[in-house]
Amino acid sequence: MTDASAPTNRRRILITSGPTRQYLDPVRYLTNASSGRMGAALAQSALDLGHDVVMVSGPVSVDYPEDVELINVLTTQEMLQAAGEAFERCDGAIGAAAPCDYMPRHVSSQKLSKTGEPLQLELIETPDVIATLGQNKRSDQWVVGFALETDDRRFRATVKLERKHCDLMVSNGPEAINSAENQVELLDPSGNVIEHIQGTKEHVARRLLHQIHHRLLAL
Repeated sequence: MTDASAPTNRRRILITSGPTRQYLDPVRYLTNASSGRMGAALAQSALDLGHDVVMVSGPVSVDYPEDVELINVLTTQEMLQAAGEAFERCDGAIGAAAPCDYMPRHVSSQKLSKTGEPLQLELIETPDVIATLGQNKRSDQWVVGFALETDDRRFRATVKLERKHCDLMVSNGPEAINSAENQVELLDPSGNVIEHIQGTKEHVARRLLHQIHHRLLAL
């Protein structure tokens, strides 16, 4: 159901959500515990405000709102490609996904067997989805990123905000992973805290969309 106070300036918003997988062999992969709950909450909040949502998601067990345009992906490379293509027809993007940051340099075509010896893996970085969108955004587009850090959160989030060419950055910690609640700081382009938000992910999403609408959509 659309909020009665929804704005008349309907926009199309891209939201990335969930984890990605980087395979070591046909059955094993690197990933993280991202649940997709934050992405789902953001999507519902955007829909409630009358906007259209394109969701690019890795494998999750949560259900996304029925009214989103859902694009399912597995790997970080697939998320980058799908998000890049979708972003061309969107007004802005919110990077709530937690893409796997590393991938094996060599992927085995057969299942790796136990040998009794340590297994050595050489890992290389995967492409940065939100940084790529930020670097390629048009002058009429915006990008909001998420920075999950364990220490020096605000400083590291500010660095990411600048490096990824984001218009706003949401800073949170590992306690948000696979949790029903979240505690975040929303930072402006100068690294100043716009709002500290704590509560259910649905509450956090509503406050974030309120700020995004006020600062990026209402211009």
